Amino acid sequence: MREMFEEVRSNKIKSYLLIAFFVIMITVLGAVLGIVFMGSFVLGIAIALIISVIYCAIAYNSGGSMVLKATGSKPVKKKDYPHLYHTIEGLAIAAGIPKPKAYVIEDTALNAFATGKDPKHASISVTTGLLDKLNRQELEGVVGHEMAHIRNYDTRIMVLAAVLVGVTILISDIILRSFLWGGAGRSKGGKSGGSMILVLIVVGIIFAVLAPLVARFIKLAISRRREFAADAGSAILTRYPPGLASALKKISKDPDPLVDKANRATAHLFISTPFRKKKGFLVGLFSTHPPIGERVRRLKEM
Repeated sequence: MREMFEEVRSNKIKSYLLIAFFVIMITVLGAVLGIVFMGSFVLGIAIALIISVIYCAIAYNSGGSMVLKATGSKPVKKKDYPHLYHTIEGLAIAAGIPKPKAYVIEDTALNAFATGKDPKHASISVTTGLLDKLNRQELEGVVGHEMAHIRNYDTRIMVLAAVLVGVTILISDIILRSFLWGGAGRSKGGKSGGSMILVLIVVGIIFAVLAPLVARFIKLAISRRREFAADAGSAILTRYPPGLASALKKISKDPDPLVDKANRATAHLFISTPFRKKKGFLVGLFSTHPPIGERVRRLKEM
């Protein structure tokens, strides 16, 4: 049991460090933008931070409802899905948080996700395929996984991470377009500062090209780490790790894992990738989820 709590704690610390790196990256991009095109790194940083705050505010207040609508999730009535309703209710009590709202996606794929800015405004959505194919213990394992995401505020962090990736790409795009449009030639500094401006231009271009790629890798790393943490959280809540392990095995063998209304923006929220499985080195690098085999192995060791 102690190992479970340690795994949750370790993954949370690492994830917060990755979020901090995001902020640093955006600040550096803002500084480069300010020095090269405005003659003031302070102004550049200020603009970058303002953009970040606006994006984060939108994601914080509207992210959950937007995700539910985008995925075609429909609210659950107790009389229609009593088993799901009671499972969510019971595990919420075990987790010590308010009962999340229950939603269902009409889809044969086996999948589920949680969303919401905090436990008081959280929701858990599962596919009808999952409800049809999993037994009681397996469903409890999956719901426990999503409950752990909510209890640990993973849903909030993952939405913010997605927004930070968007901000990084936006600022990078501004820098690249400004170079192409000749904006750098209007920078202050005169001839004496020509060499410095040239260096900044080169650094700015390199950083602007690499930053979106690095940002995406970090976003994926956050998602993968939090999947392991949520698996451990499910084992703690249900007191039965084999339940989730068995559910993950069934999910991995799903002949049609595609969730029709899933997209790249919401993929990392699901318990398993909602797209058709492909093999290859690059596919593995850009996967939003760790290998199910590794997740099952860790659950068996608990």
